[in-house]
Amino acid sequence: MRVAIYSRVIEEDQHLPLQLFFEALRLRQIEPVLYAPFYQQIKDRIDFPASIATFSQSAELTDGIEVIISLGGDGTLLDTITLIRDKKIAVMGINFGRLGFLAGIGKDQVDVAVKAVAERTYIEDKRSLIHLDSNIPLFGEVPYGLNEFSIHKRDVTSMIKIHTYLNGEFLNTYWADGLIVATPTGSTGYSLSCNGPIVFPEANSFMITPVAPHNLNVRPIVVPDDHVISFSIESRSDQVICALDARREIVHKDVQLAVRKEKFAVSLIRLSENNFLQTLHNKLTWGLDKRN
Repeated sequence: MRVAIYSRVIEEDQHLPLQLFFEALRLRQIEPVLYAPFYQQIKDRIDFPASIATFSQSAELTDGIEVIISLGGDGTLLDTITLIRDKKIAVMGINFGRLGFLAGIGKDQVDVAVKAVAERTYIEDKRSLIHLDSNIPLFGEVPYGLNEFSIHKRDVTSMIKIHTYLNGEFLNTYWADGLIVATPTGSTGYSLSCNGPIVFPEANSFMITPVAPHNLNVRPIVVPDDHVISFSIESRSDQVICALDARREIVHKDVQLAVRKEKFAVSLIRLSENNFLQTLHNKLTWGLDKRN
C-alpha cells in the first residue's frame, strides 16, 4: 500500500514522534510518498529506506495512492486539500500543530491511525467545498476552499460596503470590515471567531457572517448551499482582499465575485471512535463545567 505524506515544517522537538510515525508505516508495510520540499527538510534527521519516492505537484498523485496524510495543524491540512483536487484520495490529518480541529488525530495516536490505514478500518466523512467564480482569474487552478471564502478591506482603510445577492436577488448590504461565507466545515473556524453559528459538517448550507459590522442588527445567516451568492463592493480604497482559506489575493473593488458549492467533495478520515460531537467536547470543552 502506498500513501502520500504532506507537511509544511516540523519543529525540532517533533522529530522523535515523526520518526515513530515512519517506523509505524514501515511495520505495517506502507510505502510513503513524501512531498519533496518536506523530504528535503527532514532527510538528514529521520531514518529512511535507501530509496524513497517523492512528489512535488498534484499531477504526481496517481490513482495508486488511496490516502494522503497531513502532518501538522489545520493550516497544513488546508494546503493538502489544494493538492488532491478532485482525485479520489482521502485525507488523514495527524495533529503536529496546535488546536487541530480538522487535523483531529493526535500524534499520540499514530499507531492506531496507521493501523486503521493499513487495514482500511477508518471512516471517511464527505466534506463540501466552496467554489469562487470571478471575471478575472483568481487562485489559479484551485479556486475552491474547504473552510471559507471571505472579502476584507485593505489594511487600515475605512469599512467597505458589500452588496450581497442570493441567486441574483438582493439579500443585504453589509457595512463592515469584511464578509465571510463559510462551509459547514468552516463554521468552526474564522466564521466562529466572528460569532457565526456552529453547523454540523453534513448540513447542506453556507454561513454568511459579517466581520465587525457597523449595524448591530446585522447577524450571521444560514442559507442553502444550492444558492449562488454574489457580491458587489463599494470602498474608498481601490483595492480589497479576497481569501480562500489561508490563500489571499488583492483585487480591484470592481471585481465581479460569486461563490457556489463545488461540484466535487473531499473525504476526511476519522478514527471510528471520533465524531463531530466528541470534537466539540474535546476542542471547545463543551459539556465540561470548570466549576466542579
